[in-house]
Amino acid sequence: MRWKGRKSSSNLNDQRNMRVSGGGGAGGGMLRFLPVVFKFLGFKGTAVVAAGVIAYGLFTGNLGGVLGLQQPSGQTKTSSGPIKQSAEEQELAQFVGVILADTEETWQKIFSQQGKTYKEPKLILFRDKVNSACGLGQAAMGPFYCPGDQQVYIDLGFYDQLKNKFKAPGDFAQAYVIAHEVGHHVQTLLGVSASVRKAKSGLSKTEANKLSVKQELQADCFAGMWAYHAGNVRNMLEEGDVEEGLRAASAIGDDTLQRQATGTVSPDSFTHGSAEQRVKWFKVGLSSGQLNACDTFK
Repeated sequence: MRWKGRKSSSNLNDQRNMRVSGGGGAGGGMLRFLPVVFKFLGFKGTAVVAAGVIAYGLFTGNLGGVLGLQQPSGQTKTSSGPIKQSAEEQELAQFVGVILADTEETWQKIFSQQGKTYKEPKLILFRDKVNSACGLGQAAMGPFYCPGDQQVYIDLGFYDQLKNKFKAPGDFAQAYVIAHEVGHHVQTLLGVSASVRKAKSGLSKTEANKLSVKQELQADCFAGMWAYHAGNVRNMLEEGDVEEGLRAASAIGDDTLQRQATGTVSPDSFTHGSAEQRVKWFKVGLSSGQLNACDTFK
């Protein structure tokens, strides 16, 4: 991607120097996912979590981390110190700030065309653990968006997993993750997230999962919309970038993750969509760049 030398977002909040301890107990739940693998998971979500969250916890073996987005029963303590980082990590943090700024430019324009005002989200960089309005977030959960404080949370270590474990390398694959989480913020502003939560009330687990899939696929489509504008309006994309994004979307499809984890696939338990669906809806947003093209609920 052609990102170097571009402006960084003022909404990037680097908290990698903050250390959070404690607060690891049980409490309120997170988005239900992969019941075929973990039938004991039946939480109602307070945060919308990218499919990478699931995969990260599965393939690192840190299931406690996957369960971490919950209201902590114990108190947490926070301390701070200087940010220690490698040159590679420093550049990656700069990259995140630039991509966030570019999503802001995209969605400001789209919202303005709709006669609306885009409220920019904050993006929090953290290490290991972080306090959010949705509870205690942990690195093993991967990137997540919390509608309670309208902030995106990312531990940069996730990108190593994306490259090495999910076989989805490249800066555009990394940007896709950010754009997907920002897509959930767009859903919050448009009222989609609230409508989905309301519609899930009283539904069976299978039917509620279907709504979750549609919500996640729309966030993929919104990520594709960002890519359309980044490439066609601001000429940020290079040859091979789109393929990186498609590879990432496919790598974190529910069927791909279930097959890797158990050797079987259970479509009724999908909450994020199959690899084919995720690729399809990313392409829809990428080819159209239009908000009305991303109505996955029809």
